[in-house]
Amino acid sequence: MTGFLPYGRQTIDDDDVAAVAEALRSDFLTTGPRVDAFEHAFAEAVGAAHAVACANGTAALHLAMLALEAGEGDVCVAPSITFLATANCIRYVGAEVVFADVDPESGLMTEATLKDALAHCDDRKVAAILPVHLRGDICELPAIRRLADGVGAAVIEDACHALGSGMRFASGAARAGDSRWGDLAVFSFHPVKTLTTGEGGMVTTRDARLAERLRTMRSHGMVRPAGADPWVYEMAEPGFNYRLPDVLCALGLSQLAKLSRFVERRRMLARLYQAALAPLAPTVRLAESPAWSDPALHLLTVLIDFDAVGKTRAQVMAALRERGVGSQVHYIPVHAQPYYRTRYGPLDLPGAAAWYGRCLTLPLFPAMAEADVERVAEALAEALQ
Repeated sequence: MTGFLPYGRQTIDDDDVAAVAEALRSDFLTTGPRVDAFEHAFAEAVGAAHAVACANGTAALHLAMLALEAGEGDVCVAPSITFLATANCIRYVGAEVVFADVDPESGLMTEATLKDALAHCDDRKVAAILPVHLRGDICELPAIRRLADGVGAAVIEDACHALGSGMRFASGAARAGDSRWGDLAVFSFHPVKTLTTGEGGMVTTRDARLAERLRTMRSHGMVRPAGADPWVYEMAEPGFNYRLPDVLCALGLSQLAKLSRFVERRRMLARLYQAALAPLAPTVRLAESPAWSDPALHLLTVLIDFDAVGKTRAQVMAALRERGVGSQVHYIPVHAQPYYRTRYGPLDLPGAAAWYGRCLTLPLFPAMAEADVERVAEALAEALQ
């Protein structure tokens, strides 16, 4: 790929454009048959019993909290290294956030950091634990499930980075979103994710009752009573307009058919990065992937010892940009954001601080050429000199 390399980019082919055009010419632009088709195809792709499409990944997180009926007086545990939405969805329903630290090498919530966070929940009801599969790497779900069961909490997997990722624990192989260990899993279809609908999200679950509540709450809280006249609807509580239109589901269906191709390409590029960046060790190394994780990496994140090279991250990012290479930081610790710092006071989460101090995301998307990986590695070496 020539020109500027962003850290992430959608892959849109002619068949995607044709699928959207066909949907535009159909009778339904929204609330039509393509929504059901996309949900069924997605559930099959990840091995889930139910999938509920919605407007975006943040809406998916909010719907998951609403489905569990979490609210005031409850607390939920989320890692500090994540996008804002993971914590914000807890506040949307009036519950409080307890931030967990992360492993400084992987950025993931661990059994130990979750135990420590649960100890800070005191005697409050823990409604949910939200492990984040950062970059596409999978958290230690069996251990998280055991701890959740110990306090009577649900598990909402934030799998927005992890579509196509797999895992293998002692009980065998599993896929992100199959709900083997989580009550709910959420996905995002933002353009830089593994597949895109422009904007969009999905919630998967094995629980039919939760799936029905998700569908109700994504459409204003409306239900149609059995046996009532066809125009009659009732609202027991306010919901939201979080629907995903048929036009976007058409794009999702087309993209989903290429998921295996996208995943394999990302994995191949990640292997090339591993070799290309090896000469920069130990100053630069790839974020650690747990032994059980088989990620379809959404993000290619490296950890850089900026002190050792005598340059700031901003200087390195600027030097990369001058060489036509984009980069990004995933993420600023959420507990350090002004809102949460004011609400909960300063927190000492050394793993999150160590991760944030070294992380840098480099370009990774299917349309990259193999030579682009060498180009990025060379640009990074020059930027660090």
